[in-house]
Amino acid sequence: PGAPMPQARGVFHCGGGRMEQRMAGPVAEGERIAVLDMLRGFALFGIFLINVEWFARPQQDMIAGVGPGEGLDGRVGALVYLLVQGKFWVLFSLLFGMGFALMHQRAQAAGRPFIGLYLRRSLLLALFGLAHIAFVWTGDVLFTYALASLGLLAFLPVRGPALWLAGLGLYVAVPLLSLFGGLALGLLPASALAPVQEDMRALAAAGQAAAAVYREGDFLAVSAQRWAEYFGWIFPQATLYHLPMALGCFLIGAWLLRSGRLADLSAQRGFFLALAIGGGLAGGALLALGASLGLRFDPVAEFPRASLASGLMMLGNLPLSLAYLALFLLLASLPGPRRLLGLLAPAGRMALTNYLAQTLLCSLVFYGYGLGVFDAMGRTAQLGFVVLVFTAQLVFSHAWLARFRFGPLEWLWRAGTYLRLPPLRR
Repeated sequence: PGAPMPQARGVFHCGGGRMEQRMAGPVAEGERIAVLDMLRGFALFGIFLINVEWFARPQQDMIAGVGPGEGLDGRVGALVYLLVQGKFWVLFSLLFGMGFALMHQRAQAAGRPFIGLYLRRSLLLALFGLAHIAFVWTGDVLFTYALASLGLLAFLPVRGPALWLAGLGLYVAVPLLSLFGGLALGLLPASALAPVQEDMRALAAAGQAAAAVYREGDFLAVSAQRWAEYFGWIFPQATLYHLPMALGCFLIGAWLLRSGRLADLSAQRGFFLALAIGGGLAGGALLALGASLGLRFDPVAEFPRASLASGLMMLGNLPLSLAYLALFLLLASLPGPRRLLGLLAPAGRMALTNYLAQTLLCSLVFYGYGLGVFDAMGRTAQLGFVVLVFTAQLVFSHAWLARFRFGPLEWLWRAGTYLRLPPLRR
């Protein structure tokens, strides 16, 4: 209150009795919320830790839990499974929802149409995702995000607690379905499980065949495998499970941004401390309960148990992700830690470029048309690989943004969204 309105793009400025609306365009560098860029960089590292494993295992093996490994590899795999898997996907989804809310707020403040611009943005994201699936990796999240982002438009009029309650309901519905399915299957006689076990055998066989293609196939063979695999079974699964979960996280993130709690982190330390403690306790309890059922399963013989464990893990991912977010923001509210966390911001500002660069590099390292180490790199070596590559990305991001305003793919995305070429060089 009482502070002058910043000279933001798209804001109405008054001078000499005349009001002028500036053209829609990308957010200027000084108008960015720095802590969101830091959080994106943090989430990008966690996502990489998970994604690298799924370049070394077939996607069909996901229901089996922790990947095979002994000794240090087994311990590293279990820790990443418990503390990272699913949590950073949720964190990145929360950030996506915050970005949507921020974009809408700025369009409203400027009196600009929003929906057409947002639809172009989502269409371009979907095209990035389809190209990613066809030429790089079936574990793509961009296409799912683009589809789920359309659901955000239906919630534009919703305000207040109703927004996060709707998001919570959408998210929780999926793990509850997995829990109820596991419980129901566990009550059936063994003979009644035969069709499910047959499906699991077929899925395991498909995974072995896919692994052979990824390990030994040339680019055309691997690309054909990717396309068939994604639209054969991954996309239907994503539609049923990932879309509502992603939309739920988007809504919770949008509520958090609209609540104004990110505007002054120091004033909101009590809220974020309560969120960190509550989310950590609730998520930790669900995580421990899921882990008590096992970390590695035979999907054919133990599908009901695996489904129960998966449901509990998914339920725990959201509160733990919120706890991670809250702890990060608490640290970012302190001058010393904020300077250290600020090193992540350039990687976060180039999140799309860095995410696709990570998966492209992994495809060249793990697949047959590259180095072909599909199942030859253990989990510990994968962790070292991720740290090395992400460190290089941090250095590159700092160097790139010292000379340019946007990452290369971020610039392309903005150009298509605003239908004009924003200046790239500083």
